[in-house]
Amino acid sequence: MRSHLLNDTTAEHYRRSVTDGVERVAAKLATTDRPFTGVTVDALAPRIERIDLDQPLHDTAAVLDELEDVYLRDAIYFHHPRYLAHLNCPVVIPAVLGEAILSAVNSSLDTWDQSAGGTLIERKLIDWTARRIGLGPAADGVFTSGGTQSNLQALLLAREEAKSEDLATLRIFASEVSHFSVKKSAKLLGLGQDAVVSVPVDHDKRMQTVALARELERCAQDGLIPMAVVATAGSTDFGSIDPLPEIAELCGRHDTWMHVDAAYGCGLLASPRRRALLNGIERADSVTVDYHKSFFQPVSSSAVLVRDASTLRHATYHAEYLNPRRMVQERIPNQVDKSLQTTRRFDALKLWMTLRVMGADGIGQLFDEVCDLAQEGWELLAADPRYDVVVEPALSTLVFRYIPAAVTDPAEIDGANLHARKALFASGEAVVAGTKVGGRHYLKFTLLNPETKASDIAAVLDLIAGHAEQYLGESLDRAS
Repeated sequence: MRSHLLNDTTAEHYRRSVTDGVERVAAKLATTDRPFTGVTVDALAPRIERIDLDQPLHDTAAVLDELEDVYLRDAIYFHHPRYLAHLNCPVVIPAVLGEAILSAVNSSLDTWDQSAGGTLIERKLIDWTARRIGLGPAADGVFTSGGTQSNLQALLLAREEAKSEDLATLRIFASEVSHFSVKKSAKLLGLGQDAVVSVPVDHDKRMQTVALARELERCAQDGLIPMAVVATAGSTDFGSIDPLPEIAELCGRHDTWMHVDAAYGCGLLASPRRRALLNGIERADSVTVDYHKSFFQPVSSSAVLVRDASTLRHATYHAEYLNPRRMVQERIPNQVDKSLQTTRRFDALKLWMTLRVMGADGIGQLFDEVCDLAQEGWELLAADPRYDVVVEPALSTLVFRYIPAAVTDPAEIDGANLHARKALFASGEAVVAGTKVGGRHYLKFTLLNPETKASDIAAVLDLIAGHAEQYLGESLDRAS
């Protein structure tokens, strides 16, 4: 069994095994003609269930053959231009190379004596991101597992900075289209059910600052403490960006922590043409960025940044076996001092490799391309009488609804849109997402693939209409 340990004596075994795996994935990527096969749970589950994990195959090639049957053949491939569903991006090759390196070396980014140069590379990338945001010379941060963890840590810091012994008095303000992790974080942080105040949005799905001002005033009048305002820079459903400068003014007036959830919109930090959409983010106390969304990185790659490095002390715990206090005096850089995690992957290497090969402009140009594509898609939808599109995109998301001319019952229209999404997924020809707007079912394109063309969008819209029309026809037959 020692022959499977990665070390100096098994380097050739490692090379052959990884090469075989890479060749199979490369062949799959080169020949995939649709984003999904349409396999059902009932069809796939028995294939996995019959595998006896207590009976190994003892052969890498045989395992890869088996993996083809239970995973690779039916995986959902985000690189395909007609995958238009969630915030999943195709990944850039330098980042995948970084993934292979970091997995093999297996550094843990909690302490210096487990990572050495990895610690310094992560810190360099945090400094680079903080400068791109404009947080100032005292800024710091740490890589995380994703936006949910980043938001949780930011709100933990905000809670501690609020210095209230009565958690029931604390309030968090976020728009009605903010990420669900804001409410989840409030629960995990021990705040009351009413801790998150939902602020209305305008027609463009941006937080109404007049409403925010009113809620902050009410909070003060009621003797409550405005712990934090969460501004969204790229909402999950609409890609909308809240008015950051105005929110920053209100936070300053009420001495309130300003957190910007830029998990989606962080790609604008590298954009050669759209960086101004994030104006005001430099005034935040904390910022969430998800490189694995709009920087085209493999999952996971995220970070939380703070204006004042000293606030990260609220996440610090010293263990004698890991990071005793004496290491602080000895200036030993232990990243666990800043993180909610202990053992942590060297995910920063993927972004490092990407920047060193492509540069920030290269990433930003890709993100600009998908934003341009979303604008083309919006024009197609706005001109198509079969569809109602909710809002002109700020980033790369389109929310729309099939509206048949001869049907007026909203429930029937809901049914047609739900059916179209399910039928399209089952066919494997394209994958789209869904959401609700005003209680009604809508469809959603999340465009993060620069290889997707306007012609792909048009083709998928025709497919959706065809499935919806079939549903309505069958519904009419059933009714008669």
